[in-house]
Amino acid sequence: MNAPLHHPLLFEMARSFVTLARTLNLSHAVDQLGSTRQTVRRHIETLEAVMGVSLFIVEDRRYRLTPEGEMALPSALSLISRGQLWLQGQLGHIDGMMRLAYENDDGWSYYQQQQPISEIWNGKSDLLRAAIQGWADSCGHLESEHLAKVRPYALVYRETEAGWICVEVGERSFYSAWWGWANARSSVGRALDQFPGGAEFADIMRVPFLEVKASHSMRLDQVATRVPRDSVGEPVPLAYQRLLMGARMPDGSFALLVFVDRADSVKIQGLDQSMLEQMPADAAVEFAL
Repeated sequence: MNAPLHHPLLFEMARSFVTLARTLNLSHAVDQLGSTRQTVRRHIETLEAVMGVSLFIVEDRRYRLTPEGEMALPSALSLISRGQLWLQGQLGHIDGMMRLAYENDDGWSYYQQQQPISEIWNGKSDLLRAAIQGWADSCGHLESEHLAKVRPYALVYRETEAGWICVEVGERSFYSAWWGWANARSSVGRALDQFPGGAEFADIMRVPFLEVKASHSMRLDQVATRVPRDSVGEPVPLAYQRLLMGARMPDGSFALLVFVDRADSVKIQGLDQSMLEQMPADAAVEFAL
């Protein structure tokens, strides 16, 4: 049996692996890490020896991930992202569900806490209840008539090599109500991780999407943040519930359905509830069962 690795060394080796996997260039990885070629090579060799697999293939000094390397990369990304935010006290779990509390030096904040699906039945959102019913009746088929009533309120994402990309914004969705329909449509084609929190924050933001993709199920989060209503405006308090559901495109490929509705109360530990009173009254969707 291999001896366990010293934890600080494990973290540094994971950073070397992730950085090299992203750049596929040893010189670029060394520059980003502020390390040396010998150190990065040693980290990769040690990981491969302990894991018993090859993570990279090197041909003409060019790196590419092996199938085992591609399999290991998401977990390594999660390890680094969660470790960085956990160390700063910004990431944890409450009753087994993820809570993220992020604030940066520019005054931007983002709070997110996963909620039990039962909160939808206990809450006031007719939209989220109808979305679940339509999703169940449609068997997850995006173009099913059972989703026709709620489809104008949805966002649709797909995973690409560039990350999670928004491919559809409903004209009656929460985002259209917030930014206006014309501006909301500008989100089509943009990657999910357009946040000011940096790489570690972006990696954590992908966790719920990946979870739903893996399980083809659903997940409910409550979010409280500050977002401008136009390109030049000041950030405005915003709190909402976000329901993610796994769906299928007509060709059978995975699509992520996202429904968002206003939150009149939130159960995010440590959040000042007074921010809800500052949220604009028109930040809402109009939906009736």
